[in-house]
Amino acid sequence: MNYKNGRWKRKRISILKRDEYLCQESKRYGKSIEATTVHHIYPVEFYPELAFVDWNLVSLSGGKHDGMHDRVTHEVTELGKSWQERVKYKFDEWQNKNNPPH
Repeated sequence: MNYKNGRWKRKRISILKRDEYLCQESKRYGKSIEATTVHHIYPVEFYPELAFVDWNLVSLSGGKHDGMHDRVTHEVTELGKSWQERVKYKFDEWQNKNNPPH
């Protein structure tokens, strides 16, 4: 994914605004920490078609973002999996819409 292109830059700003520039993981615990990163809940490396889908994006601080997945293998951590579980119903809807049963 090209994080320098205009489409991503616009989407990133849109998501940060939606989340009021607050880290959504920290907010869950009553903390107001500035969000600097927009995270793909279902990794773009494995789900490129979800790269610009709002429900798959969440604003995080740099530190919280680092805790979501391994930066080398892109494997999702337990914390990252908890966010996937949170939006699983949307993922399932998307999957059913895009992969109808035969």
